[in-house]
Amino acid sequence: MSEIRPLTAADVPAVADLFQRVILKQTAPAPHTLSDYLMSLFLEAPDQDPEIRSQIYVKPGGSVTGFMGALALPMSLNGTPLRAAIGSCLMVDGHADDPVAGARLLRTFLSGPQDISLGETASDITDSMWRKLRGIVLPSYSLDWFRLINPAGFLVELLANRSAAARSLSPLARFLDRWARRRASGPELRWSSVPIRSDISHTGFLTDSEIDDEVLYELIPRFTASFSLHPRWSQEGLRRILKDAAEKKKYGRMTRRMVTMRDGTPVGAFIYHGDPGRIGHVLQVLATPGHAGSVVDHLIGHAAESGLVALQGRTQPALLDAMLTRRCAFTHRCSTVVHSRNPALLKPFLTGDAFFNGLAGEAWTRLIGDDWNKRREFSRTGKAFRTSSG
Repeated sequence: MSEIRPLTAADVPAVADLFQRVILKQTAPAPHTLSDYLMSLFLEAPDQDPEIRSQIYVKPGGSVTGFMGALALPMSLNGTPLRAAIGSCLMVDGHADDPVAGARLLRTFLSGPQDISLGETASDITDSMWRKLRGIVLPSYSLDWFRLINPAGFLVELLANRSAAARSLSPLARFLDRWARRRASGPELRWSSVPIRSDISHTGFLTDSEIDDEVLYELIPRFTASFSLHPRWSQEGLRRILKDAAEKKKYGRMTRRMVTMRDGTPVGAFIYHGDPGRIGHVLQVLATPGHAGSVVDHLIGHAAESGLVALQGRTQPALLDAMLTRRCAFTHRCSTVVHSRNPALLKPFLTGDAFFNGLAGEAWTRLIGDDWNKRREFSRTGKAFRTSSG
């Protein structure tokens, strides 16, 4: 009979192979770098709770065919410490042969010792399983937003995903975008592009500047404390999150910027990945009450000045009003879900007074946005001398 049991270090290579087959759709064995990362993420994290365990699904013959990761997230509700757990990487190989395996893994996760169970990337199938187990989908946390900056460059980027030869059109796209963005200058925002000088970010009394992780360590707790329910990361845990977040090869370079008033008082910050000519992926937008719109303006303005063709990210209720008036489009790709045996703990999520998604989720992990496929490194003579993983 199949069994579900906690993940151990000896199981990690099998889980890595499962991730390689089910998530990455690769037939080759998982690279050792993926195994090492899964070990550090699910078994060695600084804020790991020894009672909140990832689970594997084991067939009678001993093969691992299912997995559900659990990331511990210490939280605080109006000063009261709570234990939360984020469900990550629910996957089953051969679902048709054992259609209840995923539901059994999720049920085991939800029956854990945590006060609150959360999911940030639930697919339609997983969403349905959460609902059947009395989980609640949070619509205002479940939208992805999109802001177009350079329309011609965006079209080239889409075509380049099908054929690299499309990038030869980039010079023409840049010319067309400069023309389009000059026409967009003025007080009225356009859906099609952003003004050439990013006027929307120059509000006169606010400015943004590059910062490092040391500054972020101080800012993040300050900005999240305004929510009644928010993470209470250890400093070591937050350091690990930001370190991992920086390593997303598919998304490009990570930008960290702080928005301040004239006197230097911080009112917000934003973190996004992206390179010129590419689509930027926003990991987090932080703002003090009343400044969300200005922080979003500076985010869009900086991305435009940096040559990105568009921005995309995940919503939070506190940012929705600001984004609705800044020509952001919204779509639903996956759901944010919550479950608790204590109904009182659900209220902050239902009212939008809980800080979740992004850094308080699983989007920061290298499992999203990093490149685990094998690549060959070449010597100066052009001959491959070893194979490594990225």
